[in-house]
Amino acid sequence: MDIGGESPWGDVPSNAPGASETPFEDDTGKQALPPTQFGLTGLSEASKSKPSSSEPIQSLKSPAGRQSRTPRRAVAHQVRLETVDDPLGPLGGAPAAASEEPPAPPQKEQQVLTHNLRQQPSAALQPPASGRSLLDGVDLSDELEPIGGIGVRHPPPVQPNQSQQVRRETHPSVSIEQAAKPSFEITVGDPHKVGDLTSSHIVYLVRTKTTSKAYRQAEFAVTRRYRDFLWLYNGLHANNPGVVVPPPPEKQAVGRFDTNFVESRRAALERMLNKTAAHPTLQHDGDLKLFLESEAFNVDVKHKERKEPGLGESKGMFSGLGISVGGGGKFVEQDDWFHDRRIYLDALENQLKSLLKAMDTVVIQRKGIAEAAGDFSNSLHALSAVELSPTLSGPLEGLSDLQIRIKELYDRQAQQDVLTLGITIDEYIRLIGSIKMAFASRQKAYHSWHSAESELQKRRVTQEKLLRQGKTQQDRLTQMHADVADAERKVHQARLLFEDMGRLMRAELERFEREKVEDFKSAVETFLESAVEAQKELIELWETFLMQLDAEEDGQAFYKPPVEAAARLSGETSVDSQAAGVATTEDD
Repeated sequence: MDIGGESPWGDVPSNAPGASETPFEDDTGKQALPPTQFGLTGLSEASKSKPSSSEPIQSLKSPAGRQSRTPRRAVAHQVRLETVDDPLGPLGGAPAAASEEPPAPPQKEQQVLTHNLRQQPSAALQPPASGRSLLDGVDLSDELEPIGGIGVRHPPPVQPNQSQQVRRETHPSVSIEQAAKPSFEITVGDPHKVGDLTSSHIVYLVRTKTTSKAYRQAEFAVTRRYRDFLWLYNGLHANNPGVVVPPPPEKQAVGRFDTNFVESRRAALERMLNKTAAHPTLQHDGDLKLFLESEAFNVDVKHKERKEPGLGESKGMFSGLGISVGGGGKFVEQDDWFHDRRIYLDALENQLKSLLKAMDTVVIQRKGIAEAAGDFSNSLHALSAVELSPTLSGPLEGLSDLQIRIKELYDRQAQQDVLTLGITIDEYIRLIGSIKMAFASRQKAYHSWHSAESELQKRRVTQEKLLRQGKTQQDRLTQMHADVADAERKVHQARLLFEDMGRLMRAELERFEREKVEDFKSAVETFLESAVEAQKELIELWETFLMQLDAEEDGQAFYKPPVEAAARLSGETSVDSQAAGVATTEDD
């Protein structure tokens, strides 16, 4: 290559090591300058001299860089090199003193310019700093930029809405069990009498709203009579030994069609169903589903009895284990906790019965006051009808009407006392009876356990006898081994059942204590509120009556009976003479 000739690059040979090396050859066999001898000025002049070159310039990159989209090749030209006096240095860069400063970071406009230079090979390139090669000036990240020169912009992080976040945090967290627990809303209403004189009974409409997926619909209604509620209670108690099942109200032969009795029974049945549906164990029972949902209840019950004969204690866990549930001998409580609870329940039952008796006395007295007010009203009405004076007969008739309203008030208050506090007391007396039935089931489980142990001991004794007899009784010995294993299994299951029933009853009694406090607190508050409202209404009735009497007095004078004129004159004369006598006495 002619060094002394003029060069279109406008550059001089560099004194750096390797400048005098033999130029490399490209794929076409032509000579090309080393990449370290390329300068900004030479590139600019070369681009001016060959603006329409068909051979693109090869992109100069380090081996670690990415490949360009369009392959470019550097082509050597027959040029002449000449000396150029450039105050900026042989490479057209800044002076040596300025080269020690770090380069400024590229801006967005420079990135656009670099991209344009890559898209147009004939454009002038920005000179790199002194002491750096052209490879160091190439921005390898340009290959990641889209067309247009603007780099990929990531969207800013989405900030959560503070109001939604706060509102979301304020919601109370619930457990999976609570979220999956179905809810029930059961109402018992529309009691009406059906049947003839010999088979007459009260039928109730049971409406249910539930979120349980076990039912076909979310809302439905069926009709049930009192004996259907008894069937449900017995079935739940047999299916769930150890569970305190809310019982229905007791039977009453006399006055069962009385309005007040029917209403109190309706309220008690409604509380029974809601407590049963709120129980975590009883709400999944099949008998409850059949009771609430079946439209052909009697047919379904008969089918169930044929399929599962015996609705007594042979059902439930005992029958599944094949354990006898006979009464056995006398039960002696070994657990002090259950012993104390039994004594407590006996005392609580006695106190509640005494309270219910006193409550009945209060209700009877209120009804007596109501009856007395009614008799008083009838007497006043009869007197007002006989009285000739309208001034007197009017207030008497008003007082008679007032007593009628007082009678209704006392009747309503007596009914409120029964439906608030009285029904709660009666319910918990029956619940204590249900708890005692659970205690009885636990005692039966205890006797079944010991019966199984006795049977196991008998079989072991027989097994030992056969073992002493030797191999002559091999068949019987094999059968006895199987019988002993079966007896051991029954003993183990009976013991586990007794222990599980004890744990279950502990939880049930704790639940009973919690609900007892809540129910009695609510009942007493409602009882007091109804009593206060009744007294306010009574006071308002009397005040209104007094205001009416005052208004009548202000509106017209009292009634004066008619008298004869002579009597009036004689009366006036006597009055004048008495006045004259008084005047004479004063003068004396």
